[in-house]
Amino acid sequence: MEINDLLAPECARCVTPELSKKRALELISELAAECCPELPQHELFESLMAREKMGSTGFGKGIALPHGRLSRLTKPMAVMLKCDTPIDFDAIDEQPVDLLFALFVPEEEHQQYLAVLAKVAEKLSQKELVRALRRTEDNQQLFELVSQ
Repeated sequence: MEINDLLAPECARCVTPELSKKRALELISELAAECCPELPQHELFESLMAREKMGSTGFGKGIALPHGRLSRLTKPMAVMLKCDTPIDFDAIDEQPVDLLFALFVPEEEHQQYLAVLAKVAEKLSQKELVRALRRTEDNQQLFELVSQ
């Protein structure tokens, strides 16, 4: 499964206002609910918060991979945020986060979930890509960069 199979263009956003961790997760949930109207925003948000309670999904170098599993979801979907102002995200390296790639997967898809998460983490470990993502201020370009 490729990233452009998960991420719709309207779910990639460059965000200029300063956000808290909670507000960033709420925004991710709002965007996901717009792309998948059969899932209420509060369920999406609760799935992200439940995962964050187990430990931060900020994996370092300014990147976070918040993720949640939902029983009513039929296929994986994603939301990408690039924040102008980095967020205190309790990341493992204690650095603030400015790139968030959120993933929602069907609850029963354990293997697919791990494979997709690994693919996204590998992609976001590419230094040139991360630099380009941080430079962009355009939603469409953000989508194109992360999905190529």
